[in-house]
Amino acid sequence: MIRSSRSTQRLTGTIFRHSITSRKRSILPQKIMGRTRTKSKLQRQVPPKTSATESSGSSSSPSTTPSISALISKAQSIIEQCDYDLASQFIRRILQKSPKNAEAREMLGVVQLETGLVQEARETFETLVPPHPDAPSTPKYTSHLHLAQLSDEDPHLALRHYQSALDILTAQNKGKERAVGSNSDPDLDADVKGTIVRVLISMVEIWMDPSYDLCFDPAAEQTCERLIRLALETDENNVEALQTLASVRLSQQRPDEARECVERAWNGWKDLDLDDPKVPSIPARLSLVKLFLELSLFNPALITLQGIMASDDQEVEAWYLEGWAFYLMAELAHDSPNGKLEGEGLTWEELAKDARDCLETCKNLHVAQEHADGPILEHVNELIGSLEAKGVRPTPDDERDDGGWEDVEADSEDDDEDVEMS
Repeated sequence: MIRSSRSTQRLTGTIFRHSITSRKRSILPQKIMGRTRTKSKLQRQVPPKTSATESSGSSSSPSTTPSISALISKAQSIIEQCDYDLASQFIRRILQKSPKNAEAREMLGVVQLETGLVQEARETFETLVPPHPDAPSTPKYTSHLHLAQLSDEDPHLALRHYQSALDILTAQNKGKERAVGSNSDPDLDADVKGTIVRVLISMVEIWMDPSYDLCFDPAAEQTCERLIRLALETDENNVEALQTLASVRLSQQRPDEARECVERAWNGWKDLDLDDPKVPSIPARLSLVKLFLELSLFNPALITLQGIMASDDQEVEAWYLEGWAFYLMAELAHDSPNGKLEGEGLTWEELAKDARDCLETCKNLHVAQEHADGPILEHVNELIGSLEAKGVRPTPDDERDDGGWEDVEADSEDDDEDVEMS
């Protein structure tokens, strides 16, 4: 099911000038080590001859006692299933056998994070990096990334951990490049480069974050330029790097260059199927939409949002941004001489009605999901209040089918089944 509003159906792509800088940041820091990435960062292969008894963790005799590697593999698979209590039992068992096992300690830190034990997780990860005496001789970059993201109150400390992770990753990448003729996995090489780019972007975002004093540092602009240049040298077509560069160009009051960056980022994947692995993640696409709106590029913003909603029509931020887009367009139409969107023929009333409907949906989803982003709900209520004061009412539920949802399989020959949307 995809949403197709009256305005979206008719919009063709005129460029306008408006800014949402005062409302929301263009790009929020991307979490490199979130739950969805635990598998790729921590998973280890079970030895080929591991028996089913070993994998289950049971033991009836010394010869069938699970090996450390088997227990690690089992604990990792349980973490992937989000059964953190059971995973803790396996991890504790590993640490009883091998108290300094780095993989087990890192998994313990992940479990502690996922169960809300933030301080305990920080202390666990600190044992995995110098100068702690129990740190492995060759620390893993993932431990530094965890600590970087647990250092929100100290941007300098976060930057040091990101730099340490970057040094480790860069050394790995150079080692692969020197191994001419090796049987290196291209996918793994791409993953290393992708992680390098994300680390560099995270460092840029710390420097740009207005909640830190770093953004006022005289070296901030030059540092961000250097970090982004390194990111694009690592992967010249990386979408997130291009979007970050666009954000920097906007902060420098260079909108034309920012527009070139976002269009280049979008052109790299806009014609791909939504299930293509080259299509950026939903958070990355939402960040792109914010940039589109800051540059008043409404048509690509709405197209991108339509793709996001085709994948997840419960995405609160997507509904918020669509409502905000229509609201901005309605303002432009209202201020035009004939009360219509220039070059489109869309009236202020039509755009305002679509804005109200999207914002109402966003509000309902936000409340139902107990969404954590309070500022979104605050702004939505503000916009709804503004529309209400102008006499714009939400479309009644029994009338929304005319301009609301369309079944992507509407051409099916089976006319006996109706699709119901709540």
